[in-house]
Amino acid sequence: QVQLVESGGGLVQAGGSLRLSCVASGHTFSGYTMGWFRQAPGKEREFVAAISRTGGTFDYKDSVKGRFTISRDNAKNTLYLQMNNLKPDDTAVYYCAASDRYTWSRVHTDYDYWGQGTQVTVSS
Repeated sequence: QVQLVESGGGLVQAGGSLRLSCVASGHTFSGYTMGWFRQAPGKEREFVAAISRTGGTFDYKDSVKGRFTISRDNAKNTLYLQMNNLKPDDTAVYYCAASDRYTWSRVHTDYDYWGQGTQVTVSS
């Protein structure tokens, strides 16, 4: 079982940038497909980005393509989400998640392990 801890959230003006990190412990990080999800107040949790075990394949929600970059450093057991040109619609709690059952998924129920979340607030 893997434990996940996110950090890096905060308050930023529209057009600004943030870099989220997710540190994993307790199991071999490279054995997990990793994803970022977000949940805004009153809305369902939604897929943001995912990355394969080796880091060679990526997938993004359409609305963040070209602005967000997902990456991982398996030697440091860390997942990242670089977010540029942030918009007020990006405001949400961001969660990292791990799956050892699927090589790829945008579905949050396919991920078994979750961090506690980090708040991202983008002001207009």
